[in-house]
Amino acid sequence: MWTKEEMAKQVIKLFDKNSTINLGIGLPTIIPDQLPKDHPFIIHSENGVLGVGDSPLKDNVSATLINAGKETITVEKGASFFDSSMSFGMIRGGHIDFCVLGGMEVDIEGSLANWKIPGKKITGMGGAMDLVNGAKNLIVMMKHYSKSGKPKLLPLCELPLTGKNVVHYVVTDYGSFKIEKKKFKSLELASNVTIESLNKDFSSDIFIE
Repeated sequence: MWTKEEMAKQVIKLFDKNSTINLGIGLPTIIPDQLPKDHPFIIHSENGVLGVGDSPLKDNVSATLINAGKETITVEKGASFFDSSMSFGMIRGGHIDFCVLGGMEVDIEGSLANWKIPGKKITGMGGAMDLVNGAKNLIVMMKHYSKSGKPKLLPLCELPLTGKNVVHYVVTDYGSFKIEKKKFKSLELASNVTIESLNKDFSSDIFIE
């Protein structure tokens, strides 16, 4: 399986040069630390930052610089700060090229469930429902299996949806996939992972290629 850092590098491969990128809470927040120095991307955080940098060191951490997940950040030269209405205007106006979100389930129709498990405490969906519909490209970065061992790539999501037909790519610790013609098309697989091993979890038609 890929490590979290290797997953982040697989996600970075999917970005177009000079893209504006929003990173959701959880796994996606490690992506800035994996970007090369002088990278050609602009990182957006929906709490009102454009130009997010990598994680701060002990001697340059500031409690006033945080991302949407309330984690401390640094900012790149030329970064800007603004209020939530401006930030969500960027999102809803289609000005974010890529968004990377964590997920609980993704299905072959490109639908995403990542905000609610019935019967469990709900902290809110944050800006996810705006992001899945406003960003030009949506990448989901998540573990391939849940803690109970259930696959998270499914023929049809079972949990309440965050968005329907919105996901373009999925990167898990088992591989990188593009959703196309109601299939998960493998772009790259982790070592010793095979298509056959991923499809064995299901008795229905093969949907990972």
